[in-house]
Formats: sequence, structure tokens, C-alpha cells
Amino acid sequence: MTDETPIVPDAKDWTWTIESRCPECGFDASTVEASQLGDAIRSATLPWGAVLARADVRTRHTPGVWSDLEYGVHVRDVCRIFDERLRLMLDHDDPEFANWDQDAAAVAGRYAEQDPETVAREIGADASALAADYDTVTGDQWQQRTGRRSNGSRFTVLTLGRYCLHDLTHHLHDVEAPDVTG
Repeated sequence: MTDETPIVPDAKDWTWTIESRCPECGFDASTVEASQLGDAIRSATLPWGAVLARADVRTRHTPGVWSDLEYGVHVRDVCRIFDERLRLMLDHDDPEFANWDQDAAAVAGRYAEQDPETVAREIGADASALAADYDTVTGDQWQQRTGRRSNGSRFTVLTLGRYCLHDLTHHLHDVEAPDVTG
């Protein structure tokens, strides 16, 4: 059974991780080349099968912090949301992304109640789809196709991919899984 302590919402703006090494997880997304993104996304999601097979996958080890299962469901949703945003950027001129409140999504999606085996399969499928879509990006699309959040944060296809990759890698750190993006 999970801890019922409410999750402390993360209100930080993490967009700085596109250009700088993250002091918490140690990952530097700015060093990832466009041609590496697809494979890096695949690698960053590989450990989730083992993480979600842990006996204590539903346990919140720190009050107010997601369990490994809740992080896993979030990672699945990150793959889905970022794939949707990538496709918007490739298909439309400078789209504004719909707001996504990850904490509200966790409550509405009942992250703590989902089946770990199903989530592991979904991460594999959704990460593969996202990586495959990044594999199709060519030439000027990396820098010239743009999108933006309602708060004004702007992305190119490349910086969106780097931002996503940091998120995926950072959550491996959160659940103390091995970093395989290295």
C-alpha cells in the first residue's frame, strides 16, 4: 500500500537543463547530438522493466514523493506527451502546447493503482514510438521547427528532445536505477 501523504508539487522550471548539466542527476543534455536522440531515449527507458518489477514498487520511500510505480507511469506519460509535441512541431508552424500538470495527471490517472507490468510494456512501446519519430527528423527541422509552452518557453525540435531526455534520465536517478545514457 502506498503512503497517503500528498505529493509535493514540483513547480520548478526545468528548461535550463537544455543548456546546463543537472546538479541533481549529473546529466548534461546539451552534449547530446541530434543524431543520438532516438537511441538515447531508448537507452534511458530500458531500466524501467527492472524498476517496475521491484517487490516494493508501490512503496513511497519518502513521504510526499512518488513511488517507483508512480514515477514509471509519469515516464510513460512523458514519452506520450513529448511525442505529441514533437509531431505538432513537425506538422504545424510554432504550435503552442497544451498545458500539462504532471501532478494533476498523477491524481487523475491514479498512477499509484496502475499495474506495473502493463506500465513497463507501455513505457517500452511509447518510448519506441517517440524514438522512432525522432529518427525521422532531418536537416533544418532540428533547429527551424519550433514550439512553445503557454509560459513562453520556446523549443526547437532539438531542444525539446534534450529537455525530454533529461526528464527521462533524471527519473532514473529518482528511483536509483542505473544510468544507461552515459
